[in-house]
Amino acid sequence: MRADRLIAIVLLLQNNERMTSRELAKELEVTERTIHRDMEALSAAGIPVLAERGKFGGWKLLENYRTNLTGLKAAEIKTLLLSPSFEHLADLGISNDWKEARQKLLAAIPAPMKEDVKDISNRIHIDTSTWRQTPRELKSFGIVQQAVWEEKKLQIQYEKADKQTSKRIVEPLGLVAKGNTWYLIAASDAKIKTYRVSRIIGAEVINENFSRPNDFDLADYWQESKQTFISSLPKFEVEAEISPAILQRINFTGRFVQVLHTDSPKENGWIPVSLSFDTEQEAREYILGFGDQFKIVRPVFLRKIVREMAVGVVKLYKENEE
Repeated sequence: MRADRLIAIVLLLQNNERMTSRELAKELEVTERTIHRDMEALSAAGIPVLAERGKFGGWKLLENYRTNLTGLKAAEIKTLLLSPSFEHLADLGISNDWKEARQKLLAAIPAPMKEDVKDISNRIHIDTSTWRQTPRELKSFGIVQQAVWEEKKLQIQYEKADKQTSKRIVEPLGLVAKGNTWYLIAASDAKIKTYRVSRIIGAEVINENFSRPNDFDLADYWQESKQTFISSLPKFEVEAEISPAILQRINFTGRFVQVLHTDSPKENGWIPVSLSFDTEQEAREYILGFGDQFKIVRPVFLRKIVREMAVGVVKLYKENEE
C-alpha cells in the first residue's frame, strides 16, 4: 500500500542521514520514478523532504525533524522477537544484551498484542551450527570487533590455507557470519578483501583512524563476493545411469557433489542423472563407492579410470585372501 510505503520512506530517511532515489527504490522494491512521486506526495503533506544534488547528494529530512510514526504492528514486533543465532550472539559477546533488550521490548508491547507475540521463541528457533560441530578458535575476535566499531586500522597475522603466515595492516569494514564461520571484510592495498577470522592468529588495533568508502555496502559486497566465489569453483560434470535402489542416496549427496538433473527411468529401469563434482578425483571415488549400481555415460575416459580402480580393489583383497 502506498501509505505504508510513504511511512517507510520517512522512517528510512529518519534513520539515515540521506538516501538516493536508487537506494530507496531498491529498499522498497519500486522504481525510482515511483520514489520521485512519493517525495512529491510527502512534500505536499508537509513532510520537509529535501533533495541535495551532486556526487554525495540524495534525499534527506530537514535537520532535527523527527516524526512520531513509531507504532509497530504485531507482525513487525514478531520479527524483532525472532531468536537470532545464539552462537553468533555469543561470538559477538552480546547474548545477555539481546536477552535484556528482548525483555524490555516485551514489557513495552501494548497489552492487546502481548498474547500474539510473547510465545514466538517457542514457535520458531534458528540454529546456524552444524550437526557435527568442529572446535572453532577465534582468538582475536574481540580485537577485530573493536577495530570494526572504532574504525581503526588493524594489524593482523594471517595464516593462509597452505599454513604460510604473513603480517598486514588492514582497514576493517565489517564482519559477516556465513553458517557458523566468521569473515572479516577489510580494505588492504586499495582493495577490499575477505579474511577468515579463524585464520587470524594475532591482531593488534593501531591507533589510527581510516575513512570508510562512502559507497561501501556490506551486504551488497558479500553477495557479489559470494557469487564470484561460487562461479570460480571447479566443476567436473558426469552423465550417468543409476539403479533405482540408490536414487534416494543420490538425492542426499555430500557437499562435494551436486545433482544437476534427473530424468524418468528408461525401459530397463535405470535412471539417467547429471552430476557435478568439484574435482575428477572426487567423482572417481564417489562413483566407485556405488559399485555395480552406477554406470558412467560421459565422459567416456572416466569409465576406464573407474574400471582400473575397481580392478585394483579386487586385486588387493584377492592377494590378502591368498
